[in-house]
Amino acid sequence: MIEHALGTVRQRIVAAASRAGRDPGSVTLVAVSKGRSVEEIQIAYDAGQRVFAESRPQELASKTPLLPADVAWHFVGPLQRNKVRLVRPAVALLHSLDRKSLAADWIKGKGQPPPALLQVNISHDPAKGGFDPMEVLPVADELVGWGVPVRGVMTIPALSENREETRDWFLALAEIGRRLATTHPTASEVSMGMTDDFELAIESGSTMVRVGRAIFEASY
Repeated sequence: MIEHALGTVRQRIVAAASRAGRDPGSVTLVAVSKGRSVEEIQIAYDAGQRVFAESRPQELASKTPLLPADVAWHFVGPLQRNKVRLVRPAVALLHSLDRKSLAADWIKGKGQPPPALLQVNISHDPAKGGFDPMEVLPVADELVGWGVPVRGVMTIPALSENREETRDWFLALAEIGRRLATTHPTASEVSMGMTDDFELAIESGSTMVRVGRAIFEASY
């Protein structure tokens, strides 16, 4: 059941934060609801979950009117510039700002754009988008100057069966996040960790974990 699975994920977050000597309240659980029905999302909502994420613009646009207004929607997938118009009005946070051209479109339109995280290709994976780790700090300075509300960094590291390699990538992103926050104090979020590695990410400094399968596909 979704309620039970959600509770288990929350317990694992508390345990991982405690192992790292961190306040569990410093970690936001983002329930990745892509491909899930409105009914499934409502069950998680009724169990207390308020932050959900989608990765397809059309799916996001179709779901938001059908769910409670206090849901905080995040967008976590690759975003084409011609789909910004669907995502920008609907989200509280964009996790996947991965290039300057997207940032230029993100700030267009009426009012202040929603905050965004800079996607970092921390493992230098050619299959992944994102900024090179060495360019994150100067890019952040530039984009903040443009009017982008940068709130931190995000990564999806390369798949690896070596947990220590994954840990090194997570620690590297957390360090970039700390350095970014020294010059931009509101850019303190570090979004990393998914179903298979969110506990490791929390131990390494993640402030947001993006969990889908462990919530919506767990069987009991």
